[in-house]
Amino acid sequence: MVQDPQSTQHEAPNSSGNTGAGGAGAAPAATPSADHSSPEAVNTAGAAGQQNPLAAELAQAQAKASENYDLYLRAVADMENIRRRAAEDVSKAHKYAVESFAEAMVPVRDSLEMALKVADPTVASLKEGVEATLRQLVSAFEKNRLLELDPVGEKFDPNRHQAISMVPVATSHPPTKANHVVTVLQKGYLINDRILRPALVIVAQG
Repeated sequence: MVQDPQSTQHEAPNSSGNTGAGGAGAAPAATPSADHSSPEAVNTAGAAGQQNPLAAELAQAQAKASENYDLYLRAVADMENIRRRAAEDVSKAHKYAVESFAEAMVPVRDSLEMALKVADPTVASLKEGVEATLRQLVSAFEKNRLLELDPVGEKFDPNRHQAISMVPVATSHPPTKANHVVTVLQKGYLINDRILRPALVIVAQG
C-alpha cells in the first residue's frame, strides 16, 4: 500500500529552532537609545551656554587691555620726546643766550676801534664819534629789551631804586614832592621787565 508523500512530509525546522511560521519564538526587542534629554545632559548644555558669553567678554576685555597698553606706550614715548626736545631747547638757550646781544654789540666795538685809529682827533670829532657810538649802544640795548631807569621826579620805588641819601623837601632842587626822586646818581636798567641794576637816587624827605 503506497503512502501519500504529502502525508508523510515533515515540516523543516526554522533557523530559530521552532517549527512552523507561527512558532512561539519572537524577534529580540530593539536596544533602547540613549536619552539626550536626561538631567545630566541638560546641565552640561546649560554650563556650556553660560561659558560662551564669559569667554566672549574675557576676549573683549583682553583686546581692550591690549589697546590701552599700546596707547600707554605711545604716550610714554611722546612724553620722552617732549622731555628730550625741552632739554635740548634749554641747553641751546643757555649756550646762545647772548648771541643776539653780542651781534648788536659788534658794531659798537667797530666804532670805538675806528675812533682810536684817527691820527689827530679834535674835540669836536671825538664828541661826534662818541655820540654816534652811544646811539649804536642805545639801539643795541633797546633791541634786546635792555631799558634804562632814569626816575627823576618819580615816586621812590624800593623795588627799582636804591636811595643813597635823603634831603628835605624845602632844599630839594628842583622842588620835589616828599618821597620822590630828586637826583639820579646812576641810572638803573631793566632787562625783560626784570631789574638788572637799580637806579642810585637821592630822595626828598617829607
